[in-house]
Amino acid sequence: MSFRFTKMQGLGNDFVVIDAVHQDVALDPASVRRLADRRLGVGCDQVLVVEPARGDADFRYRIFNADGGEVEQCGNGARCFVVFVRDHGLTDKRSIRVETAGGVIVPCIGDDGLVTVDMAVPRFRAEDVPFTGGTGASVEALDVDAVQVQVSVLSMGNPHAVQVVADVDAAPVTEQGPRIEHHPRFPQRVNVGYMQVVDRATIRLRVWERGAGETPACGTGACAAVVAGVRRGLLDAPVRVIVRGGELRIDWQGEGAPVRMTGPAVTVYEGTWPR
Repeated sequence: MSFRFTKMQGLGNDFVVIDAVHQDVALDPASVRRLADRRLGVGCDQVLVVEPARGDADFRYRIFNADGGEVEQCGNGARCFVVFVRDHGLTDKRSIRVETAGGVIVPCIGDDGLVTVDMAVPRFRAEDVPFTGGTGASVEALDVDAVQVQVSVLSMGNPHAVQVVADVDAAPVTEQGPRIEHHPRFPQRVNVGYMQVVDRATIRLRVWERGAGETPACGTGACAAVVAGVRRGLLDAPVRVIVRGGELRIDWQGEGAPVRMTGPAVTVYEGTWPR
């Protein structure tokens, strides 16, 4: 059975967004992979599905990576989500509560058209990431191919491991990133960030995303990098995060505070998927 979809992007991180409130949509890993395929399908980093909320939120938000796996959270997708539901008449609110597998988030459209998302409070306990043998410290040692690397491990509703590098352009993102993603100490795999500190209010960032590979931008990765930098005493929020797709603004005021992410969300086109 065919269904309507919308292609959207946030800083080049691209999505197929599907209204499953007014359409019957059945997705399995194989159908997600076909839809996400850039030669044989629509092509995207993630497939986002809008569903009715099961609790006191406005909507339920499901996220599938290009490899077909369902994941807990996607920051750039959250910005696109709120623009989608408003543009398609599913709500007239500018701020909504959205239920995800990683917890409730609150995206809000500003007067300037940018979207700010309350991404909730980051978590550092090893069991919350999860990260086998972790201590919750701001820096942890991880053995990767007989080399010890220093990573900051945390959950933004999904798992992240962030390294500080001298030059993000020279960072081994595509070589080392997959190794860390599938490292046995991360039983649910992990998103791998490489952060270059430009100054105390600016970073450059590349992220190898779990199940998607390197993308032009990763919203939760930007949040995780800023949290890691503030915890390590390298940054003062708010922080400008420069990614290959553009810029995000991330604000985190320390332990117990939520992370707030601000950036664009753009509709590219509408279409019908025939399968």
